[in-house]
Amino acid sequence: MSLWKGRFNGKADAQMWELNASISFDQRMGVQDVRGSLAWSKALELAGVLTADERTQLEAGLNQIESEFRFQKFTFVPEDEDIHTAVERRLGELIGPLAGKLHTGRSRNDQVATDLRLWLLDHLPKLVAAIANLQSVLIHRAETDLGTLMPGYTHLQRAQPILLSHWWLSHFWPLQRDLDRLAALEPRIAVLSLGAGALAGTPFPIDRHALAESLGFDHPAPNSLDAVSDRDFAAEFLFIAALTGTHLSKLAENIVLFTSAEFAFFELDDAYGTGSSLMPQKKNPDPFELARGKAGTLLGYLSGLMATLKGLPSAYDKDLQEDKVPVFQAFDTLMALLPVMANALRTLTVYPQRMESAIDAGMMATDLADYLVGRGIPFREAHTLTGQAVKLALEKGSTLEALTLSDYQSLHPVFDESVYAVFDPRGSIARRKAFGGTAPEAVKEQIKQAKEKLQGSNG
Repeated sequence: MSLWKGRFNGKADAQMWELNASISFDQRMGVQDVRGSLAWSKALELAGVLTADERTQLEAGLNQIESEFRFQKFTFVPEDEDIHTAVERRLGELIGPLAGKLHTGRSRNDQVATDLRLWLLDHLPKLVAAIANLQSVLIHRAETDLGTLMPGYTHLQRAQPILLSHWWLSHFWPLQRDLDRLAALEPRIAVLSLGAGALAGTPFPIDRHALAESLGFDHPAPNSLDAVSDRDFAAEFLFIAALTGTHLSKLAENIVLFTSAEFAFFELDDAYGTGSSLMPQKKNPDPFELARGKAGTLLGYLSGLMATLKGLPSAYDKDLQEDKVPVFQAFDTLMALLPVMANALRTLTVYPQRMESAIDAGMMATDLADYLVGRGIPFREAHTLTGQAVKLALEKGSTLEALTLSDYQSLHPVFDESVYAVFDPRGSIARRKAFGGTAPEAVKEQIKQAKEKLQGSNG
């Protein structure tokens, strides 16, 4: 069945048909296509295009089709060009020629845009729940590992001691921003395209505001040309997906590093590692390497759609058929990654002694400068004096805490015996108690705030 055969004498070339058809991927929008058609049939009745009896018959057929989609009993045929063709063909099988009235006043152009918007609105809650689940694991780890110290890094060089809990939560907040972005995107998805026709609007007295409300949209698109061509919402979704993937990749890269023998801070449960076909001793962090790799794939989906959109003229063009596959694949990718990463982190073994043993006195060099500031030395001078202490320790083959008091006083007489308290890593951590810091009381407050944010996102 073709929805456009009247103008043509011959059949479409078989290879062209395969290239042109979108049924292989847009069949995922079957339920949404039926929902849009049910709302449209009601709008046609209210506009006087359909009688109540005709709408009732259409509704019965469409409900049957929706049931077939939900229970995976719908049978596609080779002639189904796209999901719209498939639904109309099946509707005709069920109720006869009356099915041909359903498409009155609408186009596949406004129909497909509506379907994709409905699909995203239906599926965003699943993605939100998967992100929130990973966040809940990060909070749980932060609570469980609250007393554990670890070296903090900048440039992958040891920098300052922090709480492991603080580190876990540093991965919570980027995901929270992803949830915030998804929430902000929803109103831009919830704009009704249906009723825009092919490009110029519908000639029938359709109440598009009522139609929007019936489908759960906030309002109808105000311009019919823009309505059929707008894919900003798809691009925004792909950006959010790509950025979420980037945040997952950063977490994954850390897990890959910290489970290596060189760090040995963590160990993956056997359920979330893989072995080598050659080297019997290996336990590879494949799920996290895949997260790192798929972040690049997610970025590719965004780049591909943006490249498609940037060259289009006004209204609908067939290029826009390329919007659905990256949206579906980005969603599928995140939904595959998020649960595995959450479970892998939940079952991760932490080695506190190994982490604490990686903290050396040099990581308290900033504390040494702060010590001098507390004794009236301007910070810039204190920074220089501390650098000189580091240099002296290196020249002596020693460490900061092993320098003698006379060594320190040779740099400045303000030093006294109290300087050695600076090199306690727990003391260093405890001093950083300003909001957002790594001190235990600050982290406990952060955990409380994270729980409130997570509850708000799920509420």
